Amino acid sequence: MSQKVTRSDEKKSIFGLEINGPVFFSSTILIIIGIALTLYFGDAAEVFFNKTQNQIAEYGGWVFVLSVNVFLIFVLYLAFSKFGSIRLGGKNAEPEFKTLSWFSMLFSAGMGIGLLFYSVAEPVMHFGNPPTADPNSVAAAKEAMNFTFLHWGFHAWGIYALVGLALAFFTYSRGLPLTFRSVFYPFLGDKIYGPIGDIIDIFAVLATLFGLATSLGLGVQQVAAGLEQVFGISSGITTQVLLIAGITGVATISVVLGVDKGVKVLSEWNIRIAVVLLLLVVVLGPTLFIFESYLENLGNYFSGVVENSLWNESFTGGEWQNSWTLFYWGWWIAWSPFVGTFIARVSKGRTVKEFILGVLVVPSLLTFFWITAFGTSALDMILNGNETIATAVDNDVATALFIFFEDFPFTIALNVIGIILIIGFFVTSSDSGSLVIDSLTSGGKIEAPVGQRIFWAITEGTVAAVLLIGGGLGALQTASIATGLPFAIILLIMCYSLYRGLKEEVAKKEKFKESEQKKDYEDIVSNIIKKRNKK
Repeated sequence: MSQKVTRSDEKKSIFGLEINGPVFFSSTILIIIGIALTLYFGDAAEVFFNKTQNQIAEYGGWVFVLSVNVFLIFVLYLAFSKFGSIRLGGKNAEPEFKTLSWFSMLFSAGMGIGLLFYSVAEPVMHFGNPPTADPNSVAAAKEAMNFTFLHWGFHAWGIYALVGLALAFFTYSRGLPLTFRSVFYPFLGDKIYGPIGDIIDIFAVLATLFGLATSLGLGVQQVAAGLEQVFGISSGITTQVLLIAGITGVATISVVLGVDKGVKVLSEWNIRIAVVLLLLVVVLGPTLFIFESYLENLGNYFSGVVENSLWNESFTGGEWQNSWTLFYWGWWIAWSPFVGTFIARVSKGRTVKEFILGVLVVPSLLTFFWITAFGTSALDMILNGNETIATAVDNDVATALFIFFEDFPFTIALNVIGIILIIGFFVTSSDSGSLVIDSLTSGGKIEAPVGQRIFWAITEGTVAAVLLIGGGLGALQTASIATGLPFAIILLIMCYSLYRGLKEEVAKKEKFKESEQKKDYEDIVSNIIKKRNKK
């Protein structure tokens, strides 16, 4: 144990930077090569990766389906087993952040930005093209909400909970560095400090940076579309690059301030603004219908979750699952190194049970209510004859949220709040991602030098801007998702590694408890003997 702590805390200064040289420089070089190849091959690369992704979905889809269910069942088992009482960081460790701040950061880093765009668009798209029901029917509406809940609920957060818990346990309870290599210590031992560990961390860095860059680039296109829809500002490349520059600038300031003064504060404000927007939609929209449908949606989801989560289109055939469920599973898995590492970073002092239920239950139920308020309200509009929102989703998904607000009073106010919230979630995704990459490339340091944080924040924005101008964001996104299948296998190995680590931890606790009890017994017997001798 002492050796591991010493090695993970050792400063590695190269050119004045406290970094893990092989990971830092290899990642930087591979990022440059990846961008160059993506720009050079352009559309051809996107076609290739799309074909690859489709092949993976067709022949390996059942592996995705099985794996994601295994992850959820496994973390639930850990929460309610004897491992649930283990505290991350030791029995005397205390949480670094208050529970509300913790939830805010979980939500902002995990799914905040995606929900703003897809809470309206996805249910509407499923309603018009459901997997089994007749399109545009009441049955299609129920099916649309069932599958949207499936894609954004417990299964997605189960992936994040697994990765986050594994990293937090091996970092805070075993004294290992906060890097992806640490979760494989039960298999590799001290080899994690060598080339094998470097390769693992390089892969995690590339997945995190390219995933964040593509999301930032594609998301900025959506923000620009919203600005054009609401204010008439051109959504062209110039506007998009300026938005990236602005978001990167704010994210850089947040990264410099650190988690406590930067990411935490922004995340808390994001949640406050999100609550205001949600309350406005509930109050100004079909209030009674939202609460009634929330209960009904939950009932439909829980009654059909086993069937829907194991559905493989084996009898019906078709491409619906490949385009939706398997796409999401691949994306969440590819996204897990970033979100999992960040969740681990802010979760010291939580028990295993508190961690799992906190990461799974609260975000999922809040997500379900958000999707109901926005998505079910949009379906209600369509069922009552308002086809505007359906047309908007067909024409440009980026405008769906803003077209949705046109059916509400105070449209301009709702649109402005929505745009502010979108930008806020982008900033928190960017700065938390930069902190994660910095940790991975610095050998697992919790607080690396400011210069390194600035470097990765600017690099992330630059990559997004270059790909936006030169094309290639779509190719890089499909490439990231295509890595989901091999990464799913890695996460299955992680399940076993985490189980072994927790089992050893419980064994040590029980052995310590027995030794303490034995010591207490011996002290009692010794005192009795002393009293007898005195007599």
